[in-house]
Amino acid sequence: MQTLSSSRRWGAMLALLLGLLVVGLDVTILNVALPTLAVDLGASTAELQWIVDAFIVVLAALLLPAGLLGDRVGRKKVLLGGLAVFLVACVLATTADSVAVLIAARALMGVGAAVVLPVSMAVVPSMFSGAERTRAVAVLTAGMAIGLPLGPLLGGWLLEHYWWGSVFLINIPLILVGLAAVAVLLPESIDRHAPRIQPLPAACAVVGLAAFVYGIIEAPVEGWLSASTLVAGLGGLLLLAVFVSTQMRAADPMVDLGLFRSRPFLWGSIVATAASLVLMGSLFLVPQYLQVVEGHSAFGTGLRLLPMIGGLMVGGLASEHLAARLGYRATVTGGLGMLGAGCLVAMATGPETGYGLAATWLAVLGTGLGMSLVPATDAVLGSLPPERAAVGSALMQTMRQTGGAIGVAVLGSVSSTVYLARLDLPELPAEAERAAEDSVAGAAAAADALGAPEVAETAFSAFTDAMTVVFLGCAVLAGAVKVAAALKFPKRIEPAEDEAQSQHEPTGTA
Repeated sequence: MQTLSSSRRWGAMLALLLGLLVVGLDVTILNVALPTLAVDLGASTAELQWIVDAFIVVLAALLLPAGLLGDRVGRKKVLLGGLAVFLVACVLATTADSVAVLIAARALMGVGAAVVLPVSMAVVPSMFSGAERTRAVAVLTAGMAIGLPLGPLLGGWLLEHYWWGSVFLINIPLILVGLAAVAVLLPESIDRHAPRIQPLPAACAVVGLAAFVYGIIEAPVEGWLSASTLVAGLGGLLLLAVFVSTQMRAADPMVDLGLFRSRPFLWGSIVATAASLVLMGSLFLVPQYLQVVEGHSAFGTGLRLLPMIGGLMVGGLASEHLAARLGYRATVTGGLGMLGAGCLVAMATGPETGYGLAATWLAVLGTGLGMSLVPATDAVLGSLPPERAAVGSALMQTMRQTGGAIGVAVLGSVSSTVYLARLDLPELPAEAERAAEDSVAGAAAAADALGAPEVAETAFSAFTDAMTVVFLGCAVLAGAVKVAAALKFPKRIEPAEDEAQSQHEPTGTA
């Protein structure tokens, strides 16, 4: 560990915090802009899914290799490169004039975020030890966690006052300050014992995840049993299986799958992944319901997501005390039970039910997410010895982000399939019919343009029917994971002990 002044160490932490705050914001800030993008760029539901998922898929697929690159090349150099890539991507997204350019910009953002997340965490052991290290990890985790709920609120305010590109423009000054602070304050650090990046397994993981998500997103358009859907979906799963197989057989694996032998790590990761799937899938659909079906403005939509955000914060804070008093198993299963209950209440939502019901189930959903996600993450980090915290955290984050990407892909595709099946349109011009079939926002715009309220009525009914099916699936998932966690999740987490520091201590150069 390097000897640095306290002010420089915590100044460097604030620089890292800015980067993680931007990543957290960008995971969710675009959700309230989806109806606007559907109209302004003529984006279909599948394209909206890709606008969200291009970021998450690339982020999930590159987390582990990006973290290893920072360990071996130098974390400061790689982090500066990641922030620079993120900056270029934000400029590109701000000026995008088509769906294709925006999707490409979002994918490039995912590259930058995949560097910022694990490398920021890996820097901590080179500057902090003991209780200070725990506090530093908590600060960085909070930085990204705060960005997630702030995203829809800030995005809604920006859309209310500016054009949709402003949701990316807001990142640019934050990144510039972060770049300058990292360059001045952060010391260089290298872990010469880190595993080598293995190009073939890494490529299998990246391409496999992207192909799998592509197959799911395109299924409603091409057909669930079409050749393109099956080839992409099954081919992606095969590549992911190849990746896992190579890591299990390798003498010096890029990813330590042996971490899954630890019950807290395994079940904490499973619970966190399931919770992330429900969270990201919900945040894909709910803003469209509030903005298009209920007719609220973008900022009004962000405000109406506050019960979910408040519930998430209350559930997360309460989980710390509940886990200490009742144990991790009771807290996590209680949170999953609330999550499932919130999904069941959400199934009663229709075009005319109003916001009162939505506010209720959003609050219950948020509380359940906080009570399950926070202790699950804490269980994972608490089960790892300090010198394996970076790789273990990156592996869990990969699973969480993958769960989020699959949540948007699967739940978005299921909703699209049900929406098209329930959509009963009257005779319309070809262009208006195509817009109505592409998305509920397109249907609302077509109804306004044609003066045909019956088009909006059938679209809103079809969309809420689709939400009902999606939340039923989420309730079943939460219930299944709850039953498994009740049997397998540990009651208490025993703190892990350090391994030999001589073998794992990162080497630093000021």
